[in-house]
Amino acid sequence: MSSFDPTEIRIDATCNRWPGFPREPAVLVRLVKGIYKSVHDHANAVLRDFELCHAEYNVLMMLYGTPDRPVSPSELAGAATEKSANITRLTDLLCRKGLLERIPHPEDRRKLDLRLTHEGVACVERMLPAMSGLLLQQVEGLNEAEQHQLEALLKKMLAGIDAI
Repeated sequence: MSSFDPTEIRIDATCNRWPGFPREPAVLVRLVKGIYKSVHDHANAVLRDFELCHAEYNVLMMLYGTPDRPVSPSELAGAATEKSANITRLTDLLCRKGLLERIPHPEDRRKLDLRLTHEGVACVERMLPAMSGLLLQQVEGLNEAEQHQLEALLKKMLAGIDAI
């Protein structure tokens, strides 16, 4: 019995009680939610050794993936899939930890952009081996072709959701 079986039983019961309920979309959405929770929990367990949480890791990785320029808080919120208010909280924490810095926007002195400090880059590079290992473990049940197929399907699903 998998950890998802009780959820699937409940979805089936809902379908029996209300025949119009869309079983497959419900199963897929619940699976995505379950995957997110497991990914989040496992990442937090690994990141605890670096005194970071998964949301902070995502912010750091978005900045690490944009080495050529500073990033605005709103761009960072979109890239890290966080709400603006949470980006403010996360960037405040990461600034206090010395991992990122706010710098004046070159064209609008009312705005501040964000970039990793040298300490932030070093922190990311220290945690990348552990996080890379975790990512590989999380997909070890899928071969490379299946990983590409799942990526395409999830992107297609996300595009449909974003179109709503």
